[in-house]
Amino acid sequence: MKDVEGKVAFITGGASGLGLSMARAFTAAGMKVAIADIEQDALDTALKEFAGSNAEVIGIKLDVTDRNAMEAAALRTEDELGNIHIVCNNAGVAVGGSISEMSYADWDWVMRVNVDGVINGMQTFLPRMQAHGEGGHIVNTASMAGHIPVPGLSVYNTGKYAVVGLSEAVRLDLAESDVNISVLCPGVVSTKIFNSGRNRPEELQAETDTASRLLGVDENDIGTNQKAIEEIFSGALDASVIGEMVLHGIQNDEFYIFSHPELGEAVETRASEIKDSMARWADYRNKNDIKGSSE
Repeated sequence: MKDVEGKVAFITGGASGLGLSMARAFTAAGMKVAIADIEQDALDTALKEFAGSNAEVIGIKLDVTDRNAMEAAALRTEDELGNIHIVCNNAGVAVGGSISEMSYADWDWVMRVNVDGVINGMQTFLPRMQAHGEGGHIVNTASMAGHIPVPGLSVYNTGKYAVVGLSEAVRLDLAESDVNISVLCPGVVSTKIFNSGRNRPEELQAETDTASRLLGVDENDIGTNQKAIEEIFSGALDASVIGEMVLHGIQNDEFYIFSHPELGEAVETRASEIKDSMARWADYRNKNDIKGSSE
């Protein structure tokens, strides 16, 4: 979608971090934007930023796990801004710690936001894009944690692998259509995801504050925690650059959007392990004369 001027974008988790950087890049390119976010204060602050400009921006308080609310948000966006052309399923949360520390509450919270939230966005907006016939583009926010396993992030890894797999499959489904899709896979970016527990529902609280343990250290050890924060963010990108990358990805129909290509070696290591394992199992089948039905 080279020409984005005048097009309408809907962004979940849009009031801060990656989502807000997308909103800034989109409005600068002449797009109309609906910023959806679960935090009303953050929405109010974001809307003030755009108030002094000529940008057409609306704010919608939205819990992405609520399908009825997602439908209502779509209807409001269409009513106020027009047909929706770009949807960024960006809202996300995270927990950290060993798998042995995880509870059902941890799984339910992360999966509902990071996976169900994307599914809800797909189900709500894709039929609309296909119906209006003006073309469209979907951007699903995953992570490098959707390509490589990370110790202490088993729950987060699971959700992000799911988003990558979903996006790859949908790409095939949409190959002959006028709706395209991208999957955003950033490494560490300076956002509020390390403090995502601030939006954790009361009914999904866990005995251990796993949201604050995303850094992999004892949340009560302030000194160690500060050191970990400094080390993690020493190579982090500022969230502001991600929006421009996403805009570029949309305009050039880039499926994978990798903000941290330096992590490619870790992806190659995983791919090499899979390739080597395939060779060993091929040898096993040959030695045991195991053939498929077509052989």
